[in-house]
Amino acid sequence: MRSIRTLLFLPALLLGQGKGIAPSELTKPLKDSWPTYNGDYTGRRFSALKQVNSVNVKSLSLAWMSRLTPGMGNTQQGFGRRGFAGPQSRIIVGGEGSGELNVGGGTIKASVLQVDGTLYFTMPDNAWAVDARDGRELWHYFWKTKGGTHIGNRGLGMWNNYLYMETPDNYLVSLDARTGKERWHKTIAELDQGYFSTPAPIIIGNHVIAGTGNDIDAPGFLQSFDPETGELQWKTYMVPMKKGDPGLETWASLDAARHGGGQTWIPGAYDPETKLYMIGTGNPTPAYTTGTRGEGDNLFTCALVALNVDTGKMAWYYQTSPHDMHDYDSAQTPVLVDGMFNGRQRKMVLTAARNGYFFVLDRVTGEHLLTSRYGTHTNWANGLNKSGGPKFDPAKNATVPGALVSPDSGGTVNWQPPAYNPDTGLFYVLEFNEFAMFYLTDVDPRGSMGLGGKEEVGVGSSGNYLVAIDYKTGKVVWRRQYYGTDGGGGGMLTTAGNLLFASDGAGNFVAYDAKTGKPLWHARIGRITNAPQTYMLDGHQYVTVATGDMLWAFVMN
Repeated sequence: MRSIRTLLFLPALLLGQGKGIAPSELTKPLKDSWPTYNGDYTGRRFSALKQVNSVNVKSLSLAWMSRLTPGMGNTQQGFGRRGFAGPQSRIIVGGEGSGELNVGGGTIKASVLQVDGTLYFTMPDNAWAVDARDGRELWHYFWKTKGGTHIGNRGLGMWNNYLYMETPDNYLVSLDARTGKERWHKTIAELDQGYFSTPAPIIIGNHVIAGTGNDIDAPGFLQSFDPETGELQWKTYMVPMKKGDPGLETWASLDAARHGGGQTWIPGAYDPETKLYMIGTGNPTPAYTTGTRGEGDNLFTCALVALNVDTGKMAWYYQTSPHDMHDYDSAQTPVLVDGMFNGRQRKMVLTAARNGYFFVLDRVTGEHLLTSRYGTHTNWANGLNKSGGPKFDPAKNATVPGALVSPDSGGTVNWQPPAYNPDTGLFYVLEFNEFAMFYLTDVDPRGSMGLGGKEEVGVGSSGNYLVAIDYKTGKVVWRRQYYGTDGGGGGMLTTAGNLLFASDGAGNFVAYDAKTGKPLWHARIGRITNAPQTYMLDGHQYVTVATGDMLWAFVMN
């Protein structure tokens, strides 16, 4: 067998960079590559690779690391098995802005795609291709922005040889994966209406699925674009937009619904058998005051919705936070699982919501199967409604004297992807148990726009954890406490090697035993900012993760 050191000297193009991924390949179980946001369509973030396993993971060591510079700068610093990676200069510039606006955004929150020995990933306004063997930069694309909120970017989608990214100023951009050259860009939302776009596009057949986000009084929607031309195929709103639309009766008026939120800012999961794309929606607006939206459930905000991928039509929905009053977006990654439930084989979708509750549904019909509270001190609801959804406690809404609530508006989990391991039957997710006082600062019955009208003051925590949930019962099987101040990092990765990779909340990248939660290996690399990935290349299994502007790759020593 040739050594890694020898392979790293081979030019990336000779090793197949830029062959791309056929859409049909995305429907297959995750193997050596990592071709879409969660690795495959199931959202499980489970890899069948097991060269690195719970027995030998103690020998995992650093293969390379690279620091990426966003913007018009052209320096990349890194160190790998072949030594220092010097400056690179292949910068391709696009965008509708003047180039004078520099808003930063130097943090990798993206899932890193690995196809053909190349890693593809983003920061806001930036995309890169680097050699998966040594982290050497192959090209860098920079988008000159017109503005928008640069809170993060979740990554790229890939269709054959083409890549797709969303920009904070609401463009869908298509790049040539081999060169980074821009093919086209299309407007997906209006910047002057307050939208900003962070999701990774999801490629399904001949559809590029793109979502958007904001927290002002505007309707949420999901769109599908033609991967070749960028032309719009369908657009589905997540709130009623005209008389007669389903769910309108849950709003005070049509005008309230049309300004009701429900953004689609985290990618979903796809079931090829039913052609249903399942995605979580964001909070209603105004978020903290009943105001114009009335006392109803405010459909289809804070819900898991299933859409036909060819038409965009809704097949079913399930609301995880009816009439949300705490900014508890349901925009968490849904996870598709086939297995036994109450003695019957079921096709299920699992989700751990920001509100501290865990749900199991039939993914074909949307039938509710289970609800459990997994947040240790979650206290905003009092019981469940007839559909199994939590019933909000009015006493826990923001009030003038203040209401003590757990979790805070950040939730028990936020955007960080969970993971599911079919070998253990366990669902892994973050559990933040923060307490906050919610004060009502605007008593005008007409309410406040967006996130206005309240003040939130943190008052402590009962502890933050990495937890494993048995989906059959909804019960937590084990908890592993986080330490430090960086929370749980950027999400999870689990493998057939009986491993779970995640942060420990104190600057360490950790491999845990997937059955027990016992830490088996760690590397102190700093605050983890994305969910890890793994891939097989030249007979070696790599594990990658990001810390800010640094990308790290580990391999067996």
